[in-house]
Amino acid sequence: MVKRVTLKNIADTLNLSMMTVSRALNNKPNVDEETKEKVVRTARELGYFPNQIAKSLVIAKTHTIGVMVPEITHSFFPEAIKGIEEVVYKEGYNIILTHSAEDAKREISAIETLASRRVDGILASVAESDTEYKIYKQVINMGLHVVFFDRCVYNIGASCVSINDEESAFKITEHLINHKYKRIAHLSGPKSISIAKERLKGFLKALKKYKIVYDNRLIIEAGFHETGGYNAMNKLLELPKKDWPRAVVAVNDPAAFGAMKAILEKGLRIPEDIALVGFSDDIRAELMPIPLTTVKQHAYEVGKAAAQKLIAHIQNKKESVENLIVKSELVIRNSCGCNDYKNNLYESSFNKF
Repeated sequence: MVKRVTLKNIADTLNLSMMTVSRALNNKPNVDEETKEKVVRTARELGYFPNQIAKSLVIAKTHTIGVMVPEITHSFFPEAIKGIEEVVYKEGYNIILTHSAEDAKREISAIETLASRRVDGILASVAESDTEYKIYKQVINMGLHVVFFDRCVYNIGASCVSINDEESAFKITEHLINHKYKRIAHLSGPKSISIAKERLKGFLKALKKYKIVYDNRLIIEAGFHETGGYNAMNKLLELPKKDWPRAVVAVNDPAAFGAMKAILEKGLRIPEDIALVGFSDDIRAELMPIPLTTVKQHAYEVGKAAAQKLIAHIQNKKESVENLIVKSELVIRNSCGCNDYKNNLYESSFNKF
């Protein structure tokens, strides 16, 4: 078994005290630059790695942040992670990335593991199967900092970073209404998830504003994935043909991709027979058989803002808990049949709800 190189090994090699070696490696004062250079060089040559666990017990910090995402197959979360990484590495933190696969039990287990590893904070986007968030309340009560991003849990003492989902859903529904679509369906997300609730509210708000008759048969829960969108769209197409929607607003792009497949399999045309819009601007949206009109979420900026807020909480106990909004925009492509419409930018940067 290979023995771990210790401070004593370095000290004995250089004929220095362990205190001097420790101060040199931690760039403390009262050690001249020549000695620091010798210590650092010798540590590298011997293969020394600091014992971060022991160090964390002394300073009560690990300089590690846990990240919980519900899935990694779609482009939003990988892009958000890039934004998180840019901030945390610049601030001297490392990341432990965990993945719930949209399963509440896996999420709880992962959060427990992160807490047991003494991470300094957690960035989390909750799984669609969650029904209650006791685990987050527990770790917050322990003094662990939590910031939610995209899929949020409110009123438990944690900040959140997202886009304005209600307004964004209102805008894209209004866009369809302004182009003479009247019978509009919504493929919704799980009722327990914040973004699904807010996007449904925005959809219904637009119908109400323009006095469009609400038909509850046209709201089908699809979830956040292609299979759910495909199945939900097929349910709509099981209605009598006279009751089919003329346009569909999907809760996100993957659900819209599934809906597109179902529509095309029926031999229908998009947008001539049924117009379709999504939400998030997944990397595949413009590559679909009919390029998808959608709401662009700036996932990279969401990740950056969430990481900045978490580090602010870690470094300042008085940092306020707040909900922050990152701008979004409409991206108009062929699937809505409204290509004359110019992209609409709105709700710029980090304002409170």
